[in-house]
Amino acid sequence: MKIVILVEGRSEQAFLPFLRAFVDGRLPAGADRPKISINSFDGRIPKEEKLRKIVEHEVRSGADAVIGLTDVYTGSNDFQTADDAKNKMALWANHHPKFYPHTALHDFESWLIPFWDDIKRLAGSSRAAPSAAPERINHNKPPASVLSEVFLQGSKGRAYSKPRDAARILQGKDLSIAAHACPELKAFLNRILSLCGGQLIP
Repeated sequence: MKIVILVEGRSEQAFLPFLRAFVDGRLPAGADRPKISINSFDGRIPKEEKLRKIVEHEVRSGADAVIGLTDVYTGSNDFQTADDAKNKMALWANHHPKFYPHTALHDFESWLIPFWDDIKRLAGSSRAAPSAAPERINHNKPPASVLSEVFLQGSKGRAYSKPRDAARILQGKDLSIAAHACPELKAFLNRILSLCGGQLIP
């Protein structure tokens, strides 16, 4: 099973080794490991005709499944909700049977918020966790902005770095913990697990 995930940038690239380890840990004994790779774009995944062409190219190149993973918050007004984003990506990909649209609400960093104690430790902060559920933190101040603020105001005195700090936050973590707090992450993980015969997150 070859799975290609279309992602927006460096945070999602840092997520890949943790994703692979999580999926491998939920496969039946003796099962072949899926080949999960990332096709990363600068800031956002393509849209409209360009997305369709990329999906078709990945399938021609041997992908059994192509997953489009977009933020709802893209710096534009393209998407209003997670369902809107998924519906538009499916339409842009011409409803290709091997294409599966998924979202992070409102950006990838929402999936790090459940590990708030580690965020505080790395930033040197005593700030309380956001009161909203991670995927309810919205366009007004998306999760990436929340993390940037916590790191800048923390005693460690350095800015949040997406690839460096995302990896540090996720080190040694069980992604199912974040999945139970983040329905869109759960749907994304379960999509991959279902494609390769892994144990789904209940």
